[in-house]
Amino acid sequence: MLEEIIIAGFGGQGVMSMGQLLAYAGMLEGKHVSWLPSYGPEQRGGTANCSIVVSDEPVGSPVVSRPSTAIILNNPSFEKFEPHIRPGGLLILNSSLVTRITTREDIKVIEVQATHVANELGNSKVANMILLGTYLANVPFISLQSVVQSLNKVLSPEKNHLIELNIKALEKGATIVLEQIS
Repeated sequence: MLEEIIIAGFGGQGVMSMGQLLAYAGMLEGKHVSWLPSYGPEQRGGTANCSIVVSDEPVGSPVVSRPSTAIILNNPSFEKFEPHIRPGGLLILNSSLVTRITTREDIKVIEVQATHVANELGNSKVANMILLGTYLANVPFISLQSVVQSLNKVLSPEKNHLIELNIKALEKGATIVLEQIS
């Protein structure tokens, strides 16, 4: 199996952390992975995205031009990446911030009010983990357990106190999806 993912939003939304978590989790599971970050000179407020490839076979290129999944955290990223999702792919939107609506009927779209839910959990900065949990519930190519194990590799030591909150956010993102299905 091959999963090619684009995660995109503003700097400071945890886009890079999400990508790193998927890459580390894939490595823990013995998969072949690549992670390719892209961001402007400004770290907060500017656009940021990363490409992640997770495969059972060696990865030929870290460049993702036709993602199987796009996780979008803002409107500029929606405009840039939504047209490129391959037919049959998945688009996950933070509908708390993304106001654009897709007209595509050849992809699956999941809208999650991730920022709103993160605020309910007590910290708006875990909106990214809610979206990642949603992804993991829909594309079970990487386990939630492997992502949880990867948190201490990705979060700096001064943020280790946030690991439990991040786990709650991941689990909440997965549960939201299950609630929408039933």
